[in-house]
Amino acid sequence: MSKTSKKNKKSRATSLLVVITTLFGLVVPSAVYTASANNKEPRKIVTGWIPYYSIDRVLPRVRKLTPSPPIGVNQPAVCDASQYGPTENTAIESSYLFRNKDLMKEVLPFWFSLKSPTLIRNDYNTGNPSWPMADTVCLMRRAGMQIIPTMTDGTAKLVLAGYLANPTTRTTIVNSIVNLVNINGFDGIDLDYEGFAFVDGNSTWTRTAPLWVAFIKELSVAMRANKKILSVTTPYVYDPSERQKGYFVYAWADIASSIDRLRIMTYDFNVAKPGPNAPISWVDKTIRYAISIMPSSKVYVGLPGYGRDWITAVQGKCPVSAPPGLKAGAKASTFLMVNAERKAVIDNAIPIFDATVSEATYSYVQTYNGLTADGASTSCNVSRTVWYQNSRSYAERMALVSKYRLGGAALWTLGMEDQLSTTEMRNAALAMAPDTVVSTMNLSGVTQGSIFYADQFTVSGLFTLKDKSPIVGLLVALEINRGGVWTKVAELVTDANGSVNAPITLASSAGIRLTTLATWERTESITPEQVVAVKSKLLIDRPNSASRAVAFTIKAQLLPQVLGKSAILQKSINGKWQNVGVAVASDANGLFTFSTIENNRGIQTMRVQIGSEVTSETFAIIIR
Repeated sequence: MSKTSKKNKKSRATSLLVVITTLFGLVVPSAVYTASANNKEPRKIVTGWIPYYSIDRVLPRVRKLTPSPPIGVNQPAVCDASQYGPTENTAIESSYLFRNKDLMKEVLPFWFSLKSPTLIRNDYNTGNPSWPMADTVCLMRRAGMQIIPTMTDGTAKLVLAGYLANPTTRTTIVNSIVNLVNINGFDGIDLDYEGFAFVDGNSTWTRTAPLWVAFIKELSVAMRANKKILSVTTPYVYDPSERQKGYFVYAWADIASSIDRLRIMTYDFNVAKPGPNAPISWVDKTIRYAISIMPSSKVYVGLPGYGRDWITAVQGKCPVSAPPGLKAGAKASTFLMVNAERKAVIDNAIPIFDATVSEATYSYVQTYNGLTADGASTSCNVSRTVWYQNSRSYAERMALVSKYRLGGAALWTLGMEDQLSTTEMRNAALAMAPDTVVSTMNLSGVTQGSIFYADQFTVSGLFTLKDKSPIVGLLVALEINRGGVWTKVAELVTDANGSVNAPITLASSAGIRLTTLATWERTESITPEQVVAVKSKLLIDRPNSASRAVAFTIKAQLLPQVLGKSAILQKSINGKWQNVGVAVASDANGLFTFSTIENNRGIQTMRVQIGSEVTSETFAIIIR
């Protein structure tokens, strides 16, 4: 996740950017309604990584009353409070992930590493031998999160590029990833294959880029066939028409239509020498190129929850008791943002905010007194410079999320930011919060949940804001559910009252609902499903009159048409129904044909009966 060695993931604090596909519908003119902020909930614009080595930063290590089965073996779909004791539930509800679940809808467990086409190493199990992954996944589900684990490139230099160059091994990797996602019930996968950028060397990028694109396209087809999310995390890429192209090996323009999320590592701008982690102008430029080639809703800006502390100069000779490696140009040390203020106090420094880059910085001097290896007194002054992002940095980057209508921000890692920064993200999420759509649906012409075959009924819907203001011009989908598959059968548009009405007929039983898509301005809405049972119908074709003692024909059409159904003709005698003749079977068109004779003049009241299932309307025939 950074330009530093991948062998030391714990020390390199890096981040990526996520992209979430948002569907856009019609935009209601602002004059139609107004909504107060307290009618809204925060827009879920925050996500981030949860490394295997720091899960307890966001979730408590709690035990379930009944141990979880291994993931993939009867894994519970829901992790509820009854599976834990009161002490454990208190810890769960007060943890970072649960406190901030109003800001997030998905998380990125940083748990897996590709080692070969058929081997995906599970770093979670190695790092947490006494804390089952099933329990952690369960808690993430309980917090309402989609789970999109991150997979890194765990191969050596140029190995993964070689795998992707071979169509057979490329397909094997695709199958391994899809199997991992399906077996564990994950919602997708996030690929953080940084070896191309930081290990293979830029002289290989032109050859590797088309292999990467072919791989992403093939994986996309497989993931979408399984209704899973495909996310990629990459360093920055610039417009190819510019002199500097960034890490063009990741070919954003070529994979844009195949991915659902793009998580950009907009940090680590300065690593080897002192400077801001992510100058805001550089972040802005990177975002602008990304949204020029793909929907902005797919793009997430990366936010670092860490800072760096560089040595800029050393004066004097340091004693042997001083920390090792004190020399100008040494690798910077890192620290968590949550500790930044405490660190500044310890360093006896007052941070300043550099508005040009939107980051905090300060410089300080450490003095070490002691003895040389020969026992002589000595001292040295170590000059250091610190850069990090603070709450204002986060606020200004969240403003870019709003300005460009991005999917949101991705944090490396969740829980490293300080509380003020979390507050700024929540304030931004509230300011960007979409209006909540309140929807209701009624079915007119449906009696006790059922209708007769092909009878028309009316679906009515009302769409308002929480304050009851109607939403005008809203695109509404009328959907039916047969066999667990929802299908759109009509598109409607709300009128001045926020209403829609649509006549509909059904040939078989189905669920009905009305839905609207999420936009930047409004939440999605889905009315509760109402099931309409379709009852068979008999249509009667008969004469109005018939001659006494002369045979006449009555036909009954069964809808829907069924071959071989048995029906009987009946007539009313002294208020009781009695069978006439023998039962007949329906033909291939669902038609029953009855031939009968009446010997008495008068009016005969009759009907056709199919067991206890269907009864026709009664009808009268005059016998002359």
